[in-house]
Amino acid sequence: MNAPDRYERFVVPEGTKKVSYDRDTKIINAASFTIEREDHTVGNVLRMQLHKDPNVLFAGYKLPHPLQYKILVRIHTTSQSSPMQAYNQAINDLDKELNHLKSVFEDEVRRHSRDF
Repeated sequence: MNAPDRYERFVVPEGTKKVSYDRDTKIINAASFTIEREDHTVGNVLRMQLHKDPNVLFAGYKLPHPLQYKILVRIHTTSQSSPMQAYNQAINDLDKELNHLKSVFEDEVRRHSRDF
């Protein structure tokens, strides 16, 4: 079978960066981020979080090929921000949101487990 091993979808090869940054030379305040070993799940969540930022003019992602386990995230910002700042802010906001979701879920599980 010619399909790659399943672990290749998740394990970042040694010597490969998880995220790489590529500044756009043609458009001011635009850049591309390559995120290794991720798919539509992370791409769509990150894109939606970037759209909440008023300084982000454009945010989108694509998967270059179904057998390449990486996504390309493109960000274009206003002059008040940079793509790197917008990306870092989106990641931090998602981290806070997911931690909050986790704590609320765990509280509800504890609350309902006492009832049984």
